[in-house]
Amino acid sequence: MKQFIQFILKAIAILILTMVLLDVLYTTVYLQSNSRSKIDYLYNSKDKKYDVVFLGSSRVNNHFVPRIFNDNGYKTFNFGITRSRLEESALQLELMIERNYKIKTLLLQVDLNINSNDHSEAIRSLFMPYLHQSETIRNHYKSIPDYNKLLYIPFYRYMNYDARIGFREMFYSAIHKKTNVLDNDGFHPLTKDERPMVAADLSKYYPKKNKGYEKIKALCKKNNIKLIAVTTPMCMSTINRNYFNHIRTIYPEIHNLENTVTDDKYFATCGHMNEKGANEFTKIVFNTFFKPKHNP
Repeated sequence: MKQFIQFILKAIAILILTMVLLDVLYTTVYLQSNSRSKIDYLYNSKDKKYDVVFLGSSRVNNHFVPRIFNDNGYKTFNFGITRSRLEESALQLELMIERNYKIKTLLLQVDLNINSNDHSEAIRSLFMPYLHQSETIRNHYKSIPDYNKLLYIPFYRYMNYDARIGFREMFYSAIHKKTNVLDNDGFHPLTKDERPMVAADLSKYYPKKNKGYEKIKALCKKNNIKLIAVTTPMCMSTINRNYFNHIRTIYPEIHNLENTVTDDKYFATCGHMNEKGANEFTKIVFNTFFKPKHNP
């Protein structure tokens, strides 16, 4: 019996040691990775200076073309991430401030992402490798149910989010295998058009006060960042387009731009513009809020 207990204790000790070593290994790899996602690029950089930063979901990732701003003398980057919510956008902005980014203007997408205060589990996982190193990330997630497990159990966060930050992603990060997420200054164009387009249905969407948006507004005010919040286009066959008008009853400062691009030829799907649409929309946004710094 005594030998059996010793065996069990040794097995537990070996297991714990293995988890600690794996945790250190994975974290070390992610701390030197800056070309796999916009989160690792953001965390592993500092002292960046931008005239304009774009934040939001796929409706930023696929809709805002930094080149148009850059050609007019602005330093910009599209930090939009497909599937992210305003909670993740708020944390991105917090990290930019933590990493000593200097940002003059934040152009924020606030439309479909304002109808929920929920988070994106897939995007949350991308912050987890930096949980021990970043006080900002720890403070942001300290109230979530699994926080203590994620923070104190070695390697737990990598097992829990294996699909996004597990062995495969760690290996590709270790060998510096790049993705295309940072190409075009973060802009990812949609090149295939869905035809016939399926009308988007917003009848179950209800804009409401949003904690992530409120936090972004507070951060911008505190750090002297000009905030421009906009809605972005959807195809004209969208059901319950009045949803966008309801947004302004809650947040009147949000600029309604969902009707600035309307022709179906500019849309890949009802909810996302193609590359032509993105270029058209970005030009409209630039001409609405900015002026060229020089003659391109």
